[in-house]
Amino acid sequence: MCALAGPRGTSSLRPSFCPSPDRLPGAAGAELSEKRRSEDQEGTLSSTPSLQAGLASAGNMSGIDLEALAEIELQKEEEEATTLGAPRVSLACTPACKDSALGMDHPYYDVARHGILHLAGDDNSGRRVITFSCCRMPPSHELNHSHLLGYLKYTLDQYVENDYTIVYFHYGLTSRNKPSLSWLQSAYKELGRKYKKNLKALYVVHPTNFIKILWTIFKPLISHKFGKKVTYFNYLSELREHLKYDQLMIPPEVIRHDEKLQNMRLGRPPPLVKMPPPRPPLPTQQFGVSLKYLRDKNKGELIPPVMKETVTYLKDKGLRSEGLFRRSANVQTVKEIQRLYNQGVESSLRVTRCKEIVGGLPEHNYAVLKYLMGFLHLVSQECIFNKMTGSNLACVFGLNLIWPSNGASSLNALVPLNLFTELMIDFYENIFSSRVVPCGISP
Repeated sequence: MCALAGPRGTSSLRPSFCPSPDRLPGAAGAELSEKRRSEDQEGTLSSTPSLQAGLASAGNMSGIDLEALAEIELQKEEEEATTLGAPRVSLACTPACKDSALGMDHPYYDVARHGILHLAGDDNSGRRVITFSCCRMPPSHELNHSHLLGYLKYTLDQYVENDYTIVYFHYGLTSRNKPSLSWLQSAYKELGRKYKKNLKALYVVHPTNFIKILWTIFKPLISHKFGKKVTYFNYLSELREHLKYDQLMIPPEVIRHDEKLQNMRLGRPPPLVKMPPPRPPLPTQQFGVSLKYLRDKNKGELIPPVMKETVTYLKDKGLRSEGLFRRSANVQTVKEIQRLYNQGVESSLRVTRCKEIVGGLPEHNYAVLKYLMGFLHLVSQECIFNKMTGSNLACVFGLNLIWPSNGASSLNALVPLNLFTELMIDFYENIFSSRVVPCGISP
């Protein structure tokens, strides 16, 4: 059993939380096996001494410290997988989403195309099953996490009126594609009683020490009742006791990982790895696609828009900058710009429409909004230090910017409000350049 102060574990819950004795040769493996048997009898979850020490002092750690601890643990797991000969998860070559109901014009297509969420039949009690696959998540700079939350709610809204089950495939979560812990906390709070009441089971497949860290961080937020709904499974075969396994849409990467764990447990060589086909790009994708794709999407233009716009800007403002190209750009800034270009934010009409809406506000409202957005824009420019990108800030402030005439704000308005707020923050100078406010009103 897994002693995580709430979630239940199966009797075979061992290898994913720490190196399996089957992975270690000779006396070292025998010694660890004996230690593992002793721990199983005591009912505790083994982990490295450094992790135990870190978790023991978690109550005195800040959010930044805990985020760093989680990041370190993920990196350790990636290094261990590499050492053991496990193939690195490819975040750029996962199969396309099979949800044909969401076409390229759907507001959540940019998330749905990755195939992160799937409806996967029923469990043994007749409850609908929804799967969440971490291996389908692209690098963080390519995924709008507020959109991911919106898509998750959009999917759950179709089933939360009745009992349902979630299967979470943890394999594939890395330091490159994991959401920030602050986003996870906001998402948990935002998924309120409506979503938690009829969730009857949350199955976590292939858990690792990272999950243990998350549980320590979220423990103050999670009720005992919800914690009892969580069960950990070390192998896919354990799911057969609880749901209709053949109906599950399990990513090939997860199946191969499970086979590798099973083979290592039995002392067999790992199976050969085949790379899955690439997923389709977004209609507005600018990075990670061929020149031919860019030409076809840009009416035959030979020069990619990113290159043309960058060169135009540098010709206008950068040619006399000392040390041009000598210093590397901030990595976080580059990733954020790539994300915006890939989503077509700058090239679409959304910024223009946002500017029109803001421009139509009464003078007092406009002045207050411009003052606030100007400050949040400054905050977002320091996101490498404060971790608050325009998207993160929009999640905090979006719903607070409106005052409905009748009752409270609808949750259905949350996603468009956050996207609208993100536009105002990221493109502040463009959106708020059309009207002049009295002197001195600036952050």
